Amino acid sequence: MGFMDKVRGQFIDIVEFLDDSRDTIVWRFPRQGNEIKMGAQLVVREGQTAVFVDEGQIADVFTPGTYELTTENIPILSTLKGWKYGFNSPFKAEVYFVGTRQYTDMKWGTQNPFTVRDAEFGIVRLRAFGTYALRVTDPGTLLRQLVGTDPDFVTSEVSEFLRQVIVEAVTTALAGAGIPMLDLAANQAAISKTLVGTLSASLAEYGIALPRFVIENISVPPEVEKALDKRSQMGIVGDLGAYTQFQAATALEAAANNPGAAGSGAGMVVGMGLGQAAAGAVAGAGQAPAAAASAGPPPLPGGQWYVAVDGQQAGPFALGALPAKVAAGQLGPDSLVWRDGMAAWQPAGEVGDLAQLFAATPPPLPPQA
Repeated sequence: MGFMDKVRGQFIDIVEFLDDSRDTIVWRFPRQGNEIKMGAQLVVREGQTAVFVDEGQIADVFTPGTYELTTENIPILSTLKGWKYGFNSPFKAEVYFVGTRQYTDMKWGTQNPFTVRDAEFGIVRLRAFGTYALRVTDPGTLLRQLVGTDPDFVTSEVSEFLRQVIVEAVTTALAGAGIPMLDLAANQAAISKTLVGTLSASLAEYGIALPRFVIENISVPPEVEKALDKRSQMGIVGDLGAYTQFQAATALEAAANNPGAAGSGAGMVVGMGLGQAAAGAVAGAGQAPAAAASAGPPPLPGGQWYVAVDGQQAGPFALGALPAKVAAGQLGPDSLVWRDGMAAWQPAGEVGDLAQLFAATPPPLPPQA
């Protein structure tokens, strides 16, 4: 290598940045002690801005285009260097390429739930997450406030700072919006649109803006979700009494279609309304004092009775029809019976309301001599 080749090797002829990543915001041209030749080509592509820095002081800023570096094209740097009369000598300066395109698919989210006051549910805890787009609006301000001398400033270096700013704005907006918790999903787009302006204004001092901001989801903790699901189920059920009767009828229909299960009292009542039994117990407790105060044995209860006859469900029968069944041998103390309000099928002789039917039944005749 000759002397002139060594000299040429100390001079930089082309200054440019070809970004092969999707997350580089600022990249410093690697001069590595070499000098930029006066008259060198500066190539600034779309979505970039080139910033010349001399001894820590921001000088000239170049927007997209191709430039020949002369004292006429870099007037501020020429002034800082003290060049006069168009002295064209190689110079040393730091060149930062700043991305001005939108950096999309940036994510944010609340690490911990935040508390809001809801008119319907009281104090509730919420979580939220979403995405946003980042764009540099003032390269010089960004270099001064966040980048400093970082030669390769990427989105991950600023994402946590932005997340904290975003979470503060989101929690303030949701807590002060006065929107019922159940209506937040319907208002996510409007809240996001409002926060775009709010966040861009608060980040202007760092030379960046958020042209797009999206709240993807607002949720409650798992235990609150379970409570809301239970409340929704109750709302769908509606009248609990009617729902219990429906369950009982469905269980009876299933038992009728499965005669083999009739021999087991427990098997006949799977899925039947326990709530109805509880309601009957409460009602019976309220009537107990009145029954105790009345003279004589209590009357047989009314209602419709079902009887298991030869492994098949028979009925319903009115109470007045049961003595005939006893006389015909179709109803005995060991026959399983059930009516609305009972938790399970039981032998008729163990049902206090029917026991008197068998007490009045005469014993078998003695054998004739």
